[in-house]
This record gives sequence, structure tokens and C-alpha cells, in this order.
Amino acid sequence: MNNLRANLHSKVHNWMDTMGFRLNSSETNEKKKETINHYFFETFNFWEKAKADEPGKTKFLCFDPYGEQLKVKSLLDLQEAFYDNISQLK
Repeated sequence: MNNLRANLHSKVHNWMDTMGFRLNSSETNEKKKETINHYFFETFNFWEKAKADEPGKTKFLCFDPYGEQLKVKSLLDLQEAFYDNISQLK
């Protein structure tokens, strides 16, 4: 399972780089050894939550156009939310 999560992490970051996402902010909780990165592209936002000692357990959370939270279980989940958000702009 850790391999699948690590694979999701690399797929998401490769896609983000291709699309041109930018890091908006980053917060670190030293006690929990946890970092939350906030990324954006136009009106689409999502968070990446990672623990320093458990990189395979990185979690992604994005927001649909109505502000609802969507857990990202695959790259396809993130892409669908992104393209749905972009289509709402037209």
C-alpha cells in the first residue's frame, strides 16, 4: 500500500509540474512532523499533507467549484476535479 501512495505522490507532482501549478503556501507542524502545502492554478486549489517520517502516507485534498472537499485517491480524481473547475469558468 505504501508503494501505491508513493506512486500517487509522484504522479500528482509530475502532473502538477506539467500543468503549471504553483505553491501558494506551506505550513509545518514541528510536533507532528507534518507539512501542508497549498497549491493553486487559476481558481483551482488543493492541499498536500505529508509527514516527514512517512512520505508514503501523503494525502491530497482538493475543492470543487462549490467549496466541497474531495479526497484524492487517484490522479484521475484530481484531474476530474480540476477540469470540472476550469469548465465552470467559461
